[in-house]
Amino acid sequence: MCFPASWKGRKRLWNREIERDSISNKDLPFAWEGANVYFLLTDRFNNANPDNDINFDRDNPTGKLRGFMGGDIQGISEKIEEGYFDELGINAIWFTPVVEQIHGDTDEGTGNTYGYHGYWAKDWTALDPNFGTKQDLAKLVKTAHEHGIRILMDVVLNHTGSITEEDPVWPEEWVITEPICQFTNYENTTNCTLVNNLPDVKTLSNESVELPDHLPAKWKKEGRLSTELDELQLYFERTGYPRAPRFYIIKWLTDYIHELGIDGFRVDTVKHVNENAWAELQKEASYAFETWKRKHPNAVLDDTPFYPVGEVYGYGISGGREYDFGDKKVDYFDNGFKGLINFELKIDAAKEYDSIFSKYSRLLRTSLKGKSVMNYLTSHDDGSPFDKERKEPKRAANVLLLTPGASQIYYGDETARNLVIDSTQGDATLRSFMNWKELDSLQQTKEIPEHWRKLGKFRREHLAVGAGRHRRLSKSPYTFGRTYMNGDVKDKIVVALDLPDGKKSIRVKGFFGDGTKLFDTYSQTDVTVQNGKVLLENDYDVALLELKE
Repeated sequence: MCFPASWKGRKRLWNREIERDSISNKDLPFAWEGANVYFLLTDRFNNANPDNDINFDRDNPTGKLRGFMGGDIQGISEKIEEGYFDELGINAIWFTPVVEQIHGDTDEGTGNTYGYHGYWAKDWTALDPNFGTKQDLAKLVKTAHEHGIRILMDVVLNHTGSITEEDPVWPEEWVITEPICQFTNYENTTNCTLVNNLPDVKTLSNESVELPDHLPAKWKKEGRLSTELDELQLYFERTGYPRAPRFYIIKWLTDYIHELGIDGFRVDTVKHVNENAWAELQKEASYAFETWKRKHPNAVLDDTPFYPVGEVYGYGISGGREYDFGDKKVDYFDNGFKGLINFELKIDAAKEYDSIFSKYSRLLRTSLKGKSVMNYLTSHDDGSPFDKERKEPKRAANVLLLTPGASQIYYGDETARNLVIDSTQGDATLRSFMNWKELDSLQQTKEIPEHWRKLGKFRREHLAVGAGRHRRLSKSPYTFGRTYMNGDVKDKIVVALDLPDGKKSIRVKGFFGDGTKLFDTYSQTDVTVQNGKVLLENDYDVALLELKE
C-alpha cells in the first residue's frame, strides 16, 4: 500500500494475522490526478426506495429507456454501505445531476423523454423527488466520506430544461432559444442553444435580471420564499456580482458545497459557455468548500482543495492545455479547471500497452504538468465507446485502470453491462439499468468484476499507478514500473501483463534490488527479488507487485 514515509513503522507492524483490508481507506493518501472515479446515472443504478419512483404525474409512455426507472440517491448510499465501491477500489463517485427536473416530457426525434438523466433543470435550489431528498444527499456525502470516498456532483450552467406544457420557457432576459449551435467556430458553439428546445442561459450577460416568476411562486408554495430571497441578498452583497443569470445559478450550485461538503464538480457542456464563467464558478466553489471545512473540522478528509473537472466535449490529452474551436483556442485549465475529461483514451485503447502508458506519462509531465485528465472508455453520451459489444472487458480494465491520469469507470464497465440494446434511439442504448441480476447467474460476469476489483483496489492503494512516473522494464512479458513522490508520500510498484500460464519470470532489475521482498496482490503471493527477477507460478496473466514491509 501507499503510505507517507512517516507511516512506515505502522506498516511494518502488519503480519499474516492482520487483515490488509483492516486499514481504513480514509488513511490512504489521495490525489485527484490518480483518482479512481465511478460514474453512474442516478436513475439507473440502484432503486432503494420504490416509493419515490413516480412524481409530478410523470406517467406518460416514453421511448425505450427514456423514462424514469427508479434509481435514487438512497440506492447509491446503500451500495456504499454494502462495501461495493470499497471492493472495486473506488475513491470518488460522480453521479448525474439530482436537482429538480422539468415535470413534463418532450420528444425531439429520439422518442418521448422525461428528464431522468438529470440535465434538464427546472429548479436548481431543490432536489427532484424521483432522486430523493436533501437529507438523502446529506447522508450520501457523509456515508461516502466515512469510506474515504469523495463526491463529484454533476452541475449544469449552460442551459435550463426543455420547454413542455408543464414547463414554460424562462424569461427572455434569462435565456435564448435560437440560433442552434453549429460547432464550426467559437461564436456558434458558445452563444447558441445546444439543440432544439433546450434554452441556453445568457451566461455572457452582466445585466441584472429579476427572478423568473415561476420560482418565487414555487418557493412561496413550498414555504421557503423568504429564506431563498434573504440568502440571495446576502450572496450578492458579499460578492458584489451583478444579478445576472449566471451568478444566480452559481450561487444555487455552490450552496450544495456550503451545506454538504461536496468535494468537486463535474461540469457539463463546458465549451458551450464563455470561459470566464467557469473561473467565477470555481472561485465561489472554492470559497464554499473552505468555509464548509472551517465549520466542520472533524468531517474534513484532508487538505485536498475543491476539484472541478470539465466536460469539454471532444477534448483530447494530445491537445495539451488548449481546446481548438477552429478560429480560437481556449485554455480551460487557466479558467478554473483542475482537470478535463479526456476523450482520447477510447481511441488509444486498441494500441499496445506501452504506447498508451508512455504517451500519457510524458504528456502529464510536460504540456499538462500540474494538471490532470480523467480518462474513460465508455460513458452516457459517447455513441462510439471502446469495445461497445463488451468483447474485451478485461483488456478494458487493464487500459483504463493502468493508464496514467484519473480513471472514470462507467457503471457496468466492471460487469460488462450491455451497451447494444435493440429498439433504443440515440444514447438510450448506453443507459440501461445496472445489471445486478446477471452477477448472480453468469459465471463469466463473476470473473470480470473480480479482475476489475483487483486492479481497482491496487490503483486506490498506490498513487504511483495513476499519478506516478512510468518506466518500461521489459517488453516480453510486458512489465513496467511506476514511481510517485510528493512531499512525504513515496510509492513504487511494478505491473506485468499478458503473462503465460504456469511458471513466469518477471524482470524488475534496476527498479527493485536483489533481496527485496515483494507481494503480488493479484495472486496474493510473497516473492523475493533474485538476479533482477521475481518468479511466480499460477494461471493468472497479471501480476501487481508492491513492496512488502
